[in-house]
Amino acid sequence: PPSPLQPPGIPLAPCRSFSNNKIQVELDESSGVAMMKLKSPPVNSLSLELLTEFAIGLEKLENNRACRGVIITSAVPKIFSSGLDITEMCGKSMEHYTEFWRAVQEMWLRLYGSSMVTVAAVNGSSPAGGCLVALSCDYRIMAENPKFSIGLNEAQLGIVAPFWFKDTFVNVVGHRIAERSLQLGSLHPAPEAHKLGLVDELVPEEKLMEKAAAVMAQWLALPDHARQLTKTMMRKAVVDRLVAHREEDIKNFISFVSKESIQKSLRMYMEMLKKRK
Repeated sequence: PPSPLQPPGIPLAPCRSFSNNKIQVELDESSGVAMMKLKSPPVNSLSLELLTEFAIGLEKLENNRACRGVIITSAVPKIFSSGLDITEMCGKSMEHYTEFWRAVQEMWLRLYGSSMVTVAAVNGSSPAGGCLVALSCDYRIMAENPKFSIGLNEAQLGIVAPFWFKDTFVNVVGHRIAERSLQLGSLHPAPEAHKLGLVDELVPEEKLMEKAAAVMAQWLALPDHARQLTKTMMRKAVVDRLVAHREEDIKNFISFVSKESIQKSLRMYMEMLKKRK
């Protein structure tokens, strides 16, 4: 209800924005909805810096009583996020791998376990870690462009999606689709992603933000506590599994990524990306 001191129709507070280098956050305190934009050109790689800013941004919003929902999107045209930054995994120290992987875990734990309504407005391609970010939200809307694709394509690079990536995927599309898609490292064009239930809705690119706001309003029309408890109930087992095995998961990542064969395939992949530019 409008505050008695506030004439109707005048927003209670202006947009508050706090932006770091890689993430831009704007909170509209009158609607309780924040917009988080990934802005790390050229492809929004999930670097240590971006992941850290992402987690801090979410934490700030989570702790702000005025914020009830967040729309996550990209400020870079044609790409939502290209996934984990390969340079963070190539030729670095054990300490660096540890810090990097902990930041990946932290980002997911905060996003997947968030009490806010989270809507992904996928306005470009979204492979691997980019797909994980979208999968971790409550609802995914994707631009209706067959050139944009989304999926956990780790297998194509000779790497394996960790168990909690897999759990998140299974919880969205079911076991069979997830199994096939993960084994083949499939990147699904938007129409196919929609058919598989990997994204909830396709809309023309220019309608994406409008649609995200409408979906957000629909989710926020419910009493927060009932929705939050339901979300926790649905997601708790998956969150708890990573929390219980965090250190072991970091060790697995380090031993896997430091294998010479894996380093070699990551280097080859980076070379291929350089040639593509």
